[in-house]
Amino acid sequence: MDRLSSLDAEFLHIEDADAPAHIAGLCLMEGPPPSIAQLRRLISERMHLIPRYRQRLDGVPLGLGRPTWVDDPDFRLANHVRRRRVPAPGGPDDLDRLVESLLEPLLDRSRPLWQLWLLDNLADDRWAVLGIVHHCLTDGVAGMQLLEALFDVEPDAPASAPEPWDPSDAPNGLRRIVDAWTGFAGDLGSWAAGLAGDATHPLRLATNLAGQASGVARLLSALRPTPPSSIEGSVGPRRTWGHTSVRLADISTIRRQFGGTANDVLLAATTAGYRELLAAHGDDLDCVTIRSAIPVSVRAGEEGGNRVAAMVLDLPVHIADPVERLVVVTEQMTALKASHETDATAALTHVADLIPPLVISTATRWAIRIQHAATQRSITTIVTNVPGPQFPLYSLGRQMVEFVPYLGLSQGIRVITAIASYDGRVAIAATGDAASVPDAGIVATVAAREISTLRQLASETAKRSP
Repeated sequence: MDRLSSLDAEFLHIEDADAPAHIAGLCLMEGPPPSIAQLRRLISERMHLIPRYRQRLDGVPLGLGRPTWVDDPDFRLANHVRRRRVPAPGGPDDLDRLVESLLEPLLDRSRPLWQLWLLDNLADDRWAVLGIVHHCLTDGVAGMQLLEALFDVEPDAPASAPEPWDPSDAPNGLRRIVDAWTGFAGDLGSWAAGLAGDATHPLRLATNLAGQASGVARLLSALRPTPPSSIEGSVGPRRTWGHTSVRLADISTIRRQFGGTANDVLLAATTAGYRELLAAHGDDLDCVTIRSAIPVSVRAGEEGGNRVAAMVLDLPVHIADPVERLVVVTEQMTALKASHETDATAALTHVADLIPPLVISTATRWAIRIQHAATQRSITTIVTNVPGPQFPLYSLGRQMVEFVPYLGLSQGIRVITAIASYDGRVAIAATGDAASVPDAGIVATVAAREISTLRQLASETAKRSP
C-alpha cells in the first residue's frame, strides 16, 4: 500500500473550509475551444501516465496510520473534467473572477483529489484550462511534470487509445492498520540503520550533525514572532487573485548586470510589491517584518507527493532603492544557502515520519483551532518559484500561450505569491484573502513594474561601463 508521508498528510490536517489546501494552474490557450468530450477523450488517453489521479484516499481506522492511496472503483472522468463558460464579455477580469470562484470550495475527499475545468467564451479567440490538485497529492515541481504529461510538444501529436484499467480492491481496515504500523516500524528501522551506518564514519557523522544543529538553531531563531502587520491574521473563505508576467530575458539582463540568481531578482521584485501593498494599508515600513517561507525542491527522480524543504527570509521591505534591495536579497539568500537551513527543515520532515500519525494529526488540528483565535506570527507569507518548460506546449493542436500558478492561503497568512516560468515568460500571481486584503494583486503588478525598472537601470549601467 502507498501511504502518505507525514508532510503530505499535513496538508490534509491544516485544511479547513476557510483555507483549502489545493494548488492550481491556469493554462491560457489560443484558437477555438474544443468540446468537453474532446478534452475528456484526451485525458482518458493519458490517465495511465498519472495513475495517482484515479486513486482516492482511504483512512486508517481510529487514525492509527496515515491515509493510503487506493484505486477508486467509481472513478468517472465526468466528475473531474468539467466545463464552464466565462461570463461575457469574456475579458481577463471576467476569467479571473470565475477562477477565484472555482478555487474557493474544498475538493471532495471521497473522490480523487483533482479537477480540470474547460473555460470557454473567452474574447480574442481563446480558451483556458484550470487544473486544481490537492497539495497532499503533489508539489509545484511535480505539478509541472503533470503539465508536461497532459500536453504535447508538437501541435499534431497523434491520438492513442486509452489503456485498459482494472481497479484493485481496497484493503480492509485490519490490513490497513497492520500496514501502517509495519511501515512505521520500517521507517524507524531505516532511520536506525542509517544512523548505524553513519556511526562507522564518525567525522562525517559529526560534520552532518553539526550542520543540521546549526541549521535548526538558525531556523528557530528566524521563527521568532514578528510585529503585527495588515497582511497576517485569520482568513475567510473568499479569495482575490491577481497576476501578471515578465520576460525571462529581462531577468537575465538584470542578473548579468547586478548579480544574483533569477530567483533573487524575482524575490527582490516581489519584495517591492509587498512594500507597496503594506504602504497602501498604512503599515510602518521601518517597523514591520515580512517573513517569507521560501520552498526549496529536494525532489530526486520521479517521486510523487511533496519533496520540499524551506528557507526563511525577512523581505527587506524597508529599502526603497531597487538595486540596493536586490543586492540585499542576494546577500541574504547566499547566506541562507550556506546556513544548512534547508537541511534542517528536510531533516525535520524525516523526523515527522517517525512520530505516530495520531500524535501529529491531533497536534495539528489543535494548532489550527488555536490559530482561528490567535493566529501565528512567525511566517507572514510564502513566495514560491517553480521553473517550467521553456518550450511551447500544445493540447488538441492548440498552443498554450500562458501559464499562471495559484497557491492557496493558510490560517495566519493573508497573502501568498506563486511564481512560475513557461516558454520565455515568468508569471507572478498573488493570492489574497478577499475580506482583509482585497488589493493583494498589487504585489504582482508592482513586481512586474520593478522588473521593468531594474532592466532599464541595468541597460543604463551597462552603457556607462567602459
